[in-house]
Amino acid sequence: MNNLKFDKTKPLDVIPMGRIGIDLNTNEIYVPLEETETFTRYVGGSPANIAVGMARLGKKVGFIGKVSDDQFGKYVCNYFNKEGIDTSNIAIDTTGAKLGLAFTEIKSPTESSIVMYRDGVADLNISVEDVREDYIKQAKMIVISGTALSKSPSREATLLAVEYAKNNGVVVVFDIDYRPYSWNNEVETGMYYTLVAEKSDIIMGSREEFDFMEKLTGTLDRTDKEVAERWFGFGTQLVVIKHGGEGSTAYTNDGEDFHIKVFPVKLLKSFGGGDAYGSAFLFGLLEGEDIIDALELGSASAAMLVSSHSCSDDMPTVEELKEFIRQKKEEYGDRIARV
Repeated sequence: MNNLKFDKTKPLDVIPMGRIGIDLNTNEIYVPLEETETFTRYVGGSPANIAVGMARLGKKVGFIGKVSDDQFGKYVCNYFNKEGIDTSNIAIDTTGAKLGLAFTEIKSPTESSIVMYRDGVADLNISVEDVREDYIKQAKMIVISGTALSKSPSREATLLAVEYAKNNGVVVVFDIDYRPYSWNNEVETGMYYTLVAEKSDIIMGSREEFDFMEKLTGTLDRTDKEVAERWFGFGTQLVVIKHGGEGSTAYTNDGEDFHIKVFPVKLLKSFGGGDAYGSAFLFGLLEGEDIIDALELGSASAAMLVSSHSCSDDMPTVEELKEFIRQKKEEYGDRIARV
């Protein structure tokens, strides 16, 4: 069952908005970062990864963001162009700001981490002047990243994009995407998250991320279903709450819920899975798949990414995703990821 309605007359399937950066993923596996000598460069940032993921799955993808006026900015735009992502609304920063850098560490099969360089980054310099209503109205869906709300002028630009989407029948997806290093304090985080969540059609995040908004109301003891019901009161249609290795559950505004487990894989890293999950799940919704089938696509894509080296480069195609699901079900049983 999938009651979400998308305007099929709109030429773009999705426009993610927000963070674009550079991932420098360690080539030395099970070695601490201070002893790492070589890295492989990839396009990074959650909205950028979601854009690549959905383009790989055959969707028509745009993007709203800002990049540095240097070789790395050109690298990102060239990469997007090769993936078929429209870059006409990626602005070039003129202040000297650079792209954020993420250095990854894979210390063991169960322990990995990221060291971020995010001071004065170009993506947080996007302003209201960079956001065009005539571009947003062309999309069936816009994906808002919570990180884009952490600083001005990106904060105001993001809120404006949400208003343009709501005014033009564009489905608003809020990917909470909490990154603590981007925020001043938890009260500020919860306040701006709430502003966007109240206007979103779909909200996706971990229970810990949802709790930032719960803290403002002093109701941290509520169940996942009760948390979801709070947002249905504002008009949200679908709430997805993730619990890491325990799987995730989608709650609909008509009272249904659908749970998915994780696909068993040999874990390489703990990052990137959420972006793969989001891109494949949203792809499923756009395709009109039942909620449980869209969740299965998301769970499978996440499993593929946490067992691979990169995030953006290893996003699967539809054929690769379906073959992965087929193989896992053949190995573990037909309902391996479902409850």
